[in-house]
Amino acid sequence: MKPLTLTDENFQEEVLKSDKPVLVDFWAEWCGPCRMVAPIVEELAQEYNGSLKVGKVDVDANQKVSMQFGIRSIPTLLIFKGGKVVEQVIGAVPKRALTEKVAKHLN
Repeated sequence: MKPLTLTDENFQEEVLKSDKPVLVDFWAEWCGPCRMVAPIVEELAQEYNGSLKVGKVDVDANQKVSMQFGIRSIPTLLIFKGGKVVEQVIGAVPKRALTEKVAKHLN
């Protein structure tokens, strides 16, 4: 299972209306730390397939969503549950740190 490509257009449907928790990676092509986090995000998408939705927002291409959630530095990872942000991680963090955050919000 690959992370979903999230856009200004599908964000509400895929994330805010999701019945599962959603991990969203705000990133950009030119961002070095984003490239470090990307493989971890892909692993989480596979490992939590079915219990967690995982998606990525290219901040350059989707400025509306990025502004809506006040994304100022990337990578920023947000966990949404019930349409609300319940967790925020800024910067490249080890996989364990992310799995601990995710685990708290799984049913």
